[in-house]
Amino acid sequence: MNTVFCRNKAELGRRAAAAGARRIREAIRRRGAARIIVATGASQFEMLAALAEANVPWHRVTAFHLDEYVGLPLTHPASFRLYLWQRFVRRLPLPLAAFHYINGEADLAAECRRLGALIQQAPIDVAFVGIGENGHLAFNDPPADFHTRQPYVVVALDEACRRQQLGEGWFPNLRAVPRRAISMSCRQILAARAIICSVPDRRKAVAVRHAVSGPVTPQVPASILQRHPAATIYLDPESASLLKRPARP
Repeated sequence: MNTVFCRNKAELGRRAAAAGARRIREAIRRRGAARIIVATGASQFEMLAALAEANVPWHRVTAFHLDEYVGLPLTHPASFRLYLWQRFVRRLPLPLAAFHYINGEADLAAECRRLGALIQQAPIDVAFVGIGENGHLAFNDPPADFHTRQPYVVVALDEACRRQQLGEGWFPNLRAVPRRAISMSCRQILAARAIICSVPDRRKAVAVRHAVSGPVTPQVPASILQRHPAATIYLDPESASLLKRPARP
């Protein structure tokens, strides 16, 4: 896993988006189309804003949703479907070829099968992801399942994950945070040709240290990114503060 140290969150967002946009354009030049995975959460604000402004022929891009809460209505402020529409899809100058949202209100097994069939039709060119405070990758909380071949799975959210969602301001109290989600599996994320991981903020520093410098273990789900030949993690000085290597641009 390559590590890119940035001077601040704004630079992190620009550099991560620029790298992802290059990969998308390369795929379109090669095959006439590209397929991407898009993450959500506070860590993706700057990256998604920059990506939406990138010089990309978006009408040739098909996007997949990384994860979504079970049972949360589309209109809920914490809905990731709503997040992606507001912060990415509606900001694009051209409509995407398709965006395959996760419907957490549907029959869960059927929804996982539907999305799995769609994502396995062709390779993913770029996966945009983040890392949770507990080291999760998508909503694969520790100990994560590194072996399932199912592209999408129903997962239980641990308390640390749920407290992160509360701390970021998405919910009024811990009881309101859902206990389950549909998540893209770790193996499916690693199947992408390139992975762009954006991780700002000091509250992620411990997770970053374990994911980048520690052993690959289900107890730190994001550590599996070490096994990907084209995964790059973008850090700001706060998130990189516990790494041995100094955070330099």
